[in-house]
Amino acid sequence: MDRQANLGRWAVAALFFINGFNMGAWAPQIPQMMERHGLKSGLMGVLIVMIGLGAVSAMIFAGKLIAHHGSRKMVIIFAICFIPMFPAMVLSPSPWIAVPFLFFYGAFGGCMDVAMNANAVAVERHLGRAIMSSSHGFWSLGGFIGGALGGRAIETFGYDKQALGVAAICAVVLLVASRFIVNDPPHEEKVKPKALMFPRIPILYVLGAMALFSMVPEGAVLDWAAVYVKTEMGSNLTRQGLAFGLFSGAMAIIRFGGDAVRNRFGAVRTLRASGIVGAVGIFAGAVAPNDIMAITGFAFAGIGVANMVPIMFSAAGNYPALPPGSGIATTTMIGYTGYLLAPSIIGYIAQHVGFRFTYAAVALLLLVVAANAGKTASADGANFQTSAT
Repeated sequence: MDRQANLGRWAVAALFFINGFNMGAWAPQIPQMMERHGLKSGLMGVLIVMIGLGAVSAMIFAGKLIAHHGSRKMVIIFAICFIPMFPAMVLSPSPWIAVPFLFFYGAFGGCMDVAMNANAVAVERHLGRAIMSSSHGFWSLGGFIGGALGGRAIETFGYDKQALGVAAICAVVLLVASRFIVNDPPHEEKVKPKALMFPRIPILYVLGAMALFSMVPEGAVLDWAAVYVKTEMGSNLTRQGLAFGLFSGAMAIIRFGGDAVRNRFGAVRTLRASGIVGAVGIFAGAVAPNDIMAITGFAFAGIGVANMVPIMFSAAGNYPALPPGSGIATTTMIGYTGYLLAPSIIGYIAQHVGFRFTYAAVALLLLVVAANAGKTASADGANFQTSAT
């Protein structure tokens, strides 16, 4: 393992942290935005859908851009565009002025997600070992810090200063990390794998559907857990932030050990157990009698959800005859449909039947993934040694 690859491993971890920190900081801003502009959950869901539309629309092109220009160059460009979108949408004087910023927040954040996952695959090939789950652990760590401290920061300094502070922290981390991001292995144009916007490989769409079902609960907790514990349990601002923060923190802890768990027990067994644990946690949050129990249930769900998506991304990113960005873009695009579009539907449904019933239904999706865990057996066969010899 050369020094450059090891530094690149920490650089890609910093990229995951930036993305997660930004998303986590957004969670406690949602009920604040609703209160500030007098929005109900259904209308807030319509605004949130703009984030999803931006992400899914842009991801169609992300894989092709990454294949042609490399994940290093593109992840820096996407991150530079992504960081200022957070304060722009939070500081907008009306929800309608915020709409284009919400769209581009999703677009650049989603493209950054594809590029940093592709770069993680490049690092795996340089190092000759898996780092995908632990990389996602840094995303969850960022989400935990952004969510857990975000509510307190808003309470102490105000929503505007929290948003500007988040952007400043992300900009500094990116500036330091950008020097060490690993370059993709060079390809001559005549032998470069063809990058298709929609690869004709069925397993990528199966993995994408499973990622969608795994990411719906994550998006549901990110966007609505704070609102749920506030409106139905009367939680204060600090506990509202903890609803997603502890979920993300539990994910971070488990993801840091996720690669070792998968190597020991295999992708299929890991995914099956994870789906069951995640479903139990979400359901516990749905039937909890108070906010402490609900937050505890969501934290337990984070333990289960932690390793589900990294397994699918690793399998897609190492699929033969495709550059990492192309396979990951397809799977991520489908998965993000659940992560970013479904919460708007959840908001609409919850407005009519309540969050308890809605979260109970979301738990069933994780059981569907657990039942189909056998589809991810190829993740155990990913060959990281084709790397940097």
